[in-house]
Amino acid sequence: MNGELRLYNTASLQKETVGERELGLYVCGVTPYDTTHLGHAFTYTAFDVLVRYLRFCGRRVTYVRNITDIDDDVLLRAHSTGVDWKELGDREYAKFAEDMRRLNNLPPEVEPRATGHIPEILRITEELVRSGLAYEKDGCVYFEVKKYPQFGRLCRLSYVAQLDLANERGNFPADPLKRDPLDFVLWQAKKDGEPSWPSPWGEGRPGWHIECSAMSMRYLGDSFALHGGGDDLIFPHHDAEIAQSENFTGKPFVRHWAHTGMVFCGRHKMSKSLGNMVFVSELLDKIPADALRLLLLSHHYRSAWNFEPRELIAARRLTRLLRERLADADPEDESAIEEHGAAFLEATADDLDTPRALLELREMAEGGVAAERRAARALAERVLGLNFDLK
Repeated sequence: MNGELRLYNTASLQKETVGERELGLYVCGVTPYDTTHLGHAFTYTAFDVLVRYLRFCGRRVTYVRNITDIDDDVLLRAHSTGVDWKELGDREYAKFAEDMRRLNNLPPEVEPRATGHIPEILRITEELVRSGLAYEKDGCVYFEVKKYPQFGRLCRLSYVAQLDLANERGNFPADPLKRDPLDFVLWQAKKDGEPSWPSPWGEGRPGWHIECSAMSMRYLGDSFALHGGGDDLIFPHHDAEIAQSENFTGKPFVRHWAHTGMVFCGRHKMSKSLGNMVFVSELLDKIPADALRLLLLSHHYRSAWNFEPRELIAARRLTRLLRERLADADPEDESAIEEHGAAFLEATADDLDTPRALLELREMAEGGVAAERRAARALAERVLGLNFDLK
């Protein structure tokens, strides 16, 4: 397989060829305080198929997905429930990992925790202060956005629009220590009852954005091929990562940005704050993992969509059809893939068009030629991650 892949790049607003034979992929992981909803599953299943497809085509992929184990949301939930922050994070991460296992998503090669990378975080922050792009005030360190005219180049929003969006996503514009309401925190001074680590500016903890810069570059280098996440992370999180990382290294940070669409429930984005989440564990108690994967993959990874329970009916029907038609097919028949899998692979290579790939898969499964069914079984397992578990 030639392994060609044209993937939409958020940085250029067009499809571009991902040509590296060996590449690094960093995907922003969960903040473990209440997991795992369908939006998480949509994002991580899309990147799971991306990794499976690249490896199927002979590419070597190093997949890194972090755990944001120290964060305002974790600490707030821990305080409100009276649970130790680390105990909360470990418990919720264990749930997430089990949900991913049940969904048949491959584990990443590296799954770093933010709290395990404080030295890297401090090193980046110190360099940004030294270069004049960051400043310290009362033990807190901020990145000064006005010193970096390219800030926001990924989101392409005006300053006013950036500020409005940042404020919706956790920014504190009235912070009296800031020089500008849009400046973002790299290091924050210790507050009573919060965990802290020593730093040149006193005891404190890292900001959210700096954690991903530190972890991604630690395992994939100063520059790497692919960075992904939900499209609600484009700003401020990914724009902040670019600003920090490129000003620290002096090199381009990421060559290709890939973002998944939001999942809605009742016309609102599925989120913890709104309380309109559909939990993966509850769905997997009712339907096979293959059916849930088929539901997720029936939507293009870049498209926003609204979860409708009736979609589960169609997903279960397709699951039954594939199992009935492909149960006895040999997935190791490489010649069958070469002969009958071209349309499926073409769809997948075209910006990970899984809805079209599923149509091709169904056509192969329903075909009258046994080799078509063998190709369908192989591609369903190796690329789409179906496991034909009959439970």
